[in-house]
Amino acid sequence: MDSVKLQAYGKINLSLDVLRQREDGYHDVRMIMQTVKLHDNIDMQKTKDPEIKLTTNLSFLPVNENNLMYRAARMLIDEFDIKEGVSMQLKKVIPVSAGMAGGSTDAASVLYGMNKLFNLRLSTEDLKLRGVKLGADVPFCLTRGTALSEGIGEVLTPLRKLPSCPIVLAKPAISVSTKFVYQNLHVNDLPAEAHPDVDSVIAALEKQDVNEVAVNMGNILETVTCKKYPEIELIKDAMKELGAVNAIMSGSGPTVFGIFSDVAEAQKCYEALRFGKYRNLAKQVYLTEPWL
Repeated sequence: MDSVKLQAYGKINLSLDVLRQREDGYHDVRMIMQTVKLHDNIDMQKTKDPEIKLTTNLSFLPVNENNLMYRAARMLIDEFDIKEGVSMQLKKVIPVSAGMAGGSTDAASVLYGMNKLFNLRLSTEDLKLRGVKLGADVPFCLTRGTALSEGIGEVLTPLRKLPSCPIVLAKPAISVSTKFVYQNLHVNDLPAEAHPDVDSVIAALEKQDVNEVAVNMGNILETVTCKKYPEIELIKDAMKELGAVNAIMSGSGPTVFGIFSDVAEAQKCYEALRFGKYRNLAKQVYLTEPWL
């Protein structure tokens, strides 16, 4: 195999709770990750030139060791003493710095692609062990679907998948630093009601009840991000006004997603945020659904 074409899928968090800050500076989390169909496209080719070459459709993205794709390729080239090189072309669609694991899913796809291109014969578990060194979300992005994520995000338990439903995604014209959010999250100072009910979402997934999943969604990181960026709350309110069963922020933000029970209402919400009454709230708007 000399080339491979890959689709790197984004994620949302159906629930996100932070339990404590660890002595190593990381945080123990308990969250439900869900893959969505919105995806980047990656083309990879072997090259005789023993270099890593990365090009993207977005001029502001780094194309060197500051890019997780580059680091994923370098990791395996160095470990397996690969003498050839790889050329990678990224067409970025998932919003950048948006709480949707865009960088992590691209890195996961590169690990998968390198494994195929160079016949490394690594299992998914082997790739996950390497992926977590790049980022806590990379192991989930390798397995996809729906999962309970614990530890720093690397301990994954598969869950029943979210049933098919329309999902509207909207990212305002801001980028949020995950580091800033966690540095300003003071878990011990928050009231009990600030913590989402993760178990209720798991129970709703077991029953395959989309509405119950949506009603019980929550994200403790909103206590930091929404306070600093009030436009996030405005998007949530707009989505609910336009028919979303519920709307919350994904990850550390700023992307907001709304889950709908009706396709027509989801389409109306998408159009209102993209072209209509609420077009000034979000820079990027997408209508998607769970990856099944």
